[in-house]
Amino acid sequence: MKKILKIPLAIQIFIALVLGIIVGALLQGHTEIAEEYIKPFGTIFLNLLRFIVVPIVLFSIMSGIISMRDVRKVGAIGVKAVIYYFCTTAIAIVIGLVGGNLFKGFFPVLETSDLSYTATESTPIMDTIVSIFPSNFFTPLVEANMLQVIVMAVLMGFAVVLVGEKAQPAIKGIESLNAIFMKIMEMILRLSPIGVFCLICPVVAVNGPAIIGSLAIVLGCAYLCFIVHMVVVYSTAVKTLGGMSPIKFFKENLPAMIFAFSSSSSVGTLPINMEGCIKMGADKDVASFVLPLGATINMDGTAIHQGVCAIFIATCYGIDLDLNAMLTIVFTAILASIGTAGVPGASMVMLTMVLASVGLPLDGIALVAGVDRVFDMGRTVVNITGDASCTIVVSNSEKKKAARNLKKEKQ
Repeated sequence: MKKILKIPLAIQIFIALVLGIIVGALLQGHTEIAEEYIKPFGTIFLNLLRFIVVPIVLFSIMSGIISMRDVRKVGAIGVKAVIYYFCTTAIAIVIGLVGGNLFKGFFPVLETSDLSYTATESTPIMDTIVSIFPSNFFTPLVEANMLQVIVMAVLMGFAVVLVGEKAQPAIKGIESLNAIFMKIMEMILRLSPIGVFCLICPVVAVNGPAIIGSLAIVLGCAYLCFIVHMVVVYSTAVKTLGGMSPIKFFKENLPAMIFAFSSSSSVGTLPINMEGCIKMGADKDVASFVLPLGATINMDGTAIHQGVCAIFIATCYGIDLDLNAMLTIVFTAILASIGTAGVPGASMVMLTMVLASVGLPLDGIALVAGVDRVFDMGRTVVNITGDASCTIVVSNSEKKKAARNLKKEKQ
């Protein structure tokens, strides 16, 4: 057991992923075993992650703001992060549309009659903006509404900083609670290999090779776009703006990427992602603020998925999307990403908004709904990798800014 524990977490998770796929393939004729006896342990692990995410986000952001003790610095970091996320999301949707058009001639012609999918009604953009701000202290915590939790954390963090000396007892309490929940997070993360195995095994057992089926080309197109975005966009950003070797970045971020692939949850991967970024040398205060923000509003992988699926569904219905329609998709995807939660399956709501914006049949979602979990695995990896790249970039920017200020003071 001691020898096993000495194996790096990334290797443990990878081994668990491979074993889960193998066991899942062997259980294809006995899916009830995987569903009834293996999947529940994966669900328990996800429940533990969901339990820890809200307090981690709440207290880590508050602790990060308090430790910076400068409201202007927090504002500067937030602006940089939001600009970075919006820019990479715009690039991601363009890559998805380009990839979809390049593969357009290879997309299979599917039967588009008798489709059934109940589309969730899209939320107007102004309602999305209003819903960011909580009207009750406890509701966001109970419902795990991450946008509202972030707003709460920022407001309370600012208030503590502005109150000053009188808030010292609160500062000690917040720092203590942050340390406690971080330790709980470490305890839960030790179960990651077991969780990964129990999550991936039922997916393979139930779907088997048929999980790809006639949609193999669409999946291949999406995953190619995922890889291009990560290798080109994130590598360039990390190298030029983050001052870090892309090889080191992806190597250190591997545990989070593997876990994201198996869990399909950006928010669930947050603790592992935060640990990886700090190991890479990112400022802990910056990571505590930028990563939770990214887990909520950064949806690069989801944006790529929207572009590919929009082209695919349009092709199946014999509809050609012009340049104006594609630009509409770009802007809709960027705005929709703000309100898309970092949990499995949430992108289907976003896809509904994108299709509706250009008049594509919402029934077309049924064409990709069956393999959405496979899409979800890849796009979640892109999402959390984007969060990490933003953390490295913003952290490096703040370090350079501090160095410049120090140089001026010496002069």
